[in-house]
This record gives sequence, C-alpha cells and structure tokens, in this order.
Amino acid sequence: MNYDWTSFTKRITINSSVEKIYTMWATTAGLEQWFLRMATYSNSDGNKRTANELIDVGDEFCWRWHGWPDSTQEKGTVLEANGKDFLKFSFGQEGAEGMICTIKIYSEENETICEMFQQNIPTDEKGMTHFHIGCMTGWLFYMTNLKSILEGGIDLRNKNGSIKNLINS
Repeated sequence: MNYDWTSFTKRITINSSVEKIYTMWATTAGLEQWFLRMATYSNSDGNKRTANELIDVGDEFCWRWHGWPDSTQEKGTVLEANGKDFLKFSFGQEGAEGMICTIKIYSEENETICEMFQQNIPTDEKGMTHFHIGCMTGWLFYMTNLKSILEGGIDLRNKNGSIKNLINS
C-alpha cells in the first residue's frame, strides 16, 4: 500500500453547535481561545477585522502561536467561507506554499463533526516530516483543544514560552 503524503484528514466530535464551532474557526476571538496567541485578519480593502467579525473570502491573515517567537508566523488567504459551516484557507510556510486547509462542520449520527483536510503537501523530506507529520500532530492537538474549550472550558495549551518541545505548544 502506498501512503499518500500529499494530504490528510482529521475529524473530531464536539458537543457544540455547528454555529459555535464555525465562530471559533472564523473569528479572531474564536481562534485565540483555542489555537493561536494572536490572529489578525484584513479584508480586501486592507482594513483589519474586529475580534468577533466573521472572516470572508479574500481576507489575508497572520497567525502566531504560544511558545513561539513573533518571527514564527503563518500568513495566508481565506479562499472560501460560507458564514456557517465551511471554510478554506491557504496554508504553508517557505517551501510549502500552496497548501490548503478545508474545514467542514456537520452532523453525523446525531453528533457534530469538525473535519479538517490539509492538501497539497510537498513530498520532499521536509514536506513529509515538517508539513505532513508535523502539521498533522499540531492539528490533532489543537482540534482536541477546541473540543476541550467548547465542552469544558479548559485550555490545554502551554503558554510559557520558556518551556520548549511540548505536545501542547
């Protein structure tokens, strides 16, 4: 069997509404509760979105994480956003431009599912280790943290930048 290094999908059940999960993905305030130390979005006119304003197609973003210096950032563009249960954004640092992440939120068997699909991962050694294994590991943790925040209010992230090499940041 040949393993597909170019993409992966991760799904998780979350005991919350589709609308709430979408808001956690599609607003600066939401992303900073479970995923990022800092998120900024600017619309196509260059105006920064407010913390609770939903992102939209064409918005550009800059993300920073707890445990990493300001020089470690992700920049990309919102490619699709329907305002309720689907969004897609570019994702990828130097050497991996062109990766895309797609988020779908839907009901299955009376459960709310949050699904993340990352594609266009390079198949060189850095792509397979850093962007496939590394990103998959990161998304596993952060999606678990999203579930934790929404179901119990506990943030699992390490926010002490002096402690390195942890699974939670």
